[in-house]
Amino acid sequence: MPSAPDKSAMFIQLGDALLHCVVEGPASAPPLLLLHSIGTTQSIWAPQAAVLARHFRVIRPDLRGHGLSEVTPGDYSMASLAQDALGLLDVLGVAQAHIAGVSLGGRIAQQIAAEAPERVLSLLLIDTALDFPTKPTWNSRMEAVAREGTIALADAVMPRWTVNPSLPSSLGLRRMLLRTDRVGYNGAAAALRDAEAVDVVGRIQAPCTILIGERDVVVPQAATDALRSAIPGAALATIPGGGHIPNYEFAEGLVEAMSGHFTRLQTS
Repeated sequence: MPSAPDKSAMFIQLGDALLHCVVEGPASAPPLLLLHSIGTTQSIWAPQAAVLARHFRVIRPDLRGHGLSEVTPGDYSMASLAQDALGLLDVLGVAQAHIAGVSLGGRIAQQIAAEAPERVLSLLLIDTALDFPTKPTWNSRMEAVAREGTIALADAVMPRWTVNPSLPSSLGLRRMLLRTDRVGYNGAAAALRDAEAVDVVGRIQAPCTILIGERDVVVPQAATDALRSAIPGAALATIPGGGHIPNYEFAEGLVEAMSGHFTRLQTS
């Protein structure tokens, strides 16, 4: 069994961006890259990392434009965000990793698996989809954020992210959103707006489990079905009671579902 987890935070220069990352768990353990959703930070993974770092080398970056990572101007893309993640793994000396992502993070994980399949041990795709319609909706949202900052979205977004927006953990997610730089948010929103299913369909071969919150109102059933159909052999599991971002509100359920993925890998 791996030794007691170690933990360190670091800043890594990748091209034009300085990325913040937390790494914890035994250096000899299998790497597990955790990618967060738009408008949040790597901190959403803290409840899961506390458990998973007993058996994995858990890598939690703040995505470009988020948290303590650098805000760069302009539109981001799924390809550029995937390259950020791969560059981070390169600097850390990680040749292959399990990759888990929530929402935006899950779509970045798909892009990595499509573009660099040799780097991916397995995928955990949580409350995500192949694409995120519609472009006019994203453009309207981005215009509001450019004018007013992310406070323009907070009241509408929180009931979509969480089941109970009044919980302290949900209020914490709201604080993350409000602290997200408007330029960074809009850069990532452009990546979601411009994501195309055709960029990944038929290109993902990694062992995969799709996790969907039972009460996720953001990702429709049709999108989950399309994602599963696009990945050969993908398993599907539900997080009981879970919303779109279940990491805090349904922390134990998410850990259990993620652990089930790794158990299936060991027994397949």
